[in-house]
Amino acid sequence: MAQMPLLLVCLLFTGIAAAAAQNCGCSSDLCCSRFGFCGTGDDYCGDGCQEGPCYSSPNNGGSVADIVTQSFFDGIINQADSGCAGRGFYSRDAFLTAAGYYPDFGRTGSADDARREIAAFFAHVTHETGHFCYIEEINGASHNYCDANRTDWPCVAGRDYYGRGPLQLTWNYNYGAAGQAIGFDGLGAPETVANDVVISFRTALWYWMNNCHSRIISGEGFGSTIRAINGPIECDGGNTPAVNARVGYYRDYCSQFGVDPGSNLTC
Repeated sequence: MAQMPLLLVCLLFTGIAAAAAQNCGCSSDLCCSRFGFCGTGDDYCGDGCQEGPCYSSPNNGGSVADIVTQSFFDGIINQADSGCAGRGFYSRDAFLTAAGYYPDFGRTGSADDARREIAAFFAHVTHETGHFCYIEEINGASHNYCDANRTDWPCVAGRDYYGRGPLQLTWNYNYGAAGQAIGFDGLGAPETVANDVVISFRTALWYWMNNCHSRIISGEGFGSTIRAINGPIECDGGNTPAVNARVGYYRDYCSQFGVDPGSNLTC
């Protein structure tokens, strides 16, 4: 499995005082924004709102659970060897629980848009985890994924920020930001992503909603999501076989969902 350093995530709210962050532990009358801050108004209750009195964002009224059936999920995970750690970790129930925190995932735009988004998400997950075989990056601890220049998310001594979870969350700045948004110690306890399956799926969906969601539903195409996840490592000739593998999974899942995959499939 290829190394998977995710693209840099630049939070828009870095100027907000740290005390304002509530890690989605907001009071019942406040919304938890996409970045994990409590408040009211469009920035908190609008697009990406995770908890609280979120605005009803325009969606197709569809059900993610109706698309991601147990049969579909099993069709992926059953291709992993029976000895894979992920076979006893990942589950459809955990995915659906995590998806519940992101009401726009798989429900934005038309029914076809939703199916394409879900197909795209699972195409990347399939590739990143080897059909849900891997929880952690192979030989991940041998790589240094601490960006010391990101002083906003300082690395903790003795902690490793290698790939973990369905989209193999990587780098200190991703762990820190995901932890703040979701409500766990991403910098001090990155291993949580490999130990708590719901948090594991939530980190994948957190990254997806912040970096890929708008691309796939806007019609930019599946290739744009590849660029958002692995950028120059795979795109522009970086690793054509990996790109082709992702596209193959995407086409397959679109076919299973009965939707055209659209254009701009490669990056």
